[in-house]
Amino acid sequence: MTTKTALITGTSRAGGIGFAVAHQLAEQGYHVILTARDVSRAEPLAAQLRHDGYPATALRLDLTDASSLTEATEHLTRSFGHLDVLINNASDVVDFTALSALEADIDAVRSALDIDVLGPWQLVQTMLPVLTAAPAARIVNVSSVSALQIAAGLDLRASLRAPAHSFAKHVLNVLTEVLARALKDTPILVNSVDPGDTATHPERGDEADARPASESARGIVWAATLPHDGPTGGFFRDGVPLT
Repeated sequence: MTTKTALITGTSRAGGIGFAVAHQLAEQGYHVILTARDVSRAEPLAAQLRHDGYPATALRLDLTDASSLTEATEHLTRSFGHLDVLINNASDVVDFTALSALEADIDAVRSALDIDVLGPWQLVQTMLPVLTAAPAARIVNVSSVSALQIAAGLDLRASLRAPAHSFAKHVLNVLTEVLARALKDTPILVNSVDPGDTATHPERGDEADARPASESARGIVWAATLPHDGPTGGFFRDGVPLT
């Protein structure tokens, strides 16, 4: 029996969405590969999963380092020969100090595009051989409803919060549509997911009204385990389309 595999980027925190996703996929029988720029931060999380009886591996993956993407792909090729699920969960640090595009720090915009868009784009390109080697791979891009502020001019929070983050997530959603079209003749499905307001830093006390990471992770896992006739090229929260 072929081992189901799932790789999640940006899994360096026990309270983060990436680890919650990894745990839920592990419960469904996937060998999860937890990745981070600093593998020493991902390894304790993988060890925790292994202690709980789930197959898990920690791997260094830096979305700004092409050689890192190649090394990760080579590891997957040697160890499994395929990749069933790729979850682009890593994201740049959100700068909430700028409230409009006119105040945006262009260096912050550039960094957000590198981590949230160009990195996942190159990662899909690099890992395409192991993705196509799977029976029906799924690619999930973790986005944000803030992307809609750019796409439709929605005034969700009185003003455009974190324009670098919002712009990058909008472009990530566009990339999702582009990749879905490029892969339309394959069984690979590509979707974006907004995890919703999530208490990933409850110790700071600034997310007291947000839901736990385990709840937000369910919508990502839903997109990662879609049936063959599932949607592709869409943007969802908790399985419901966002427009």
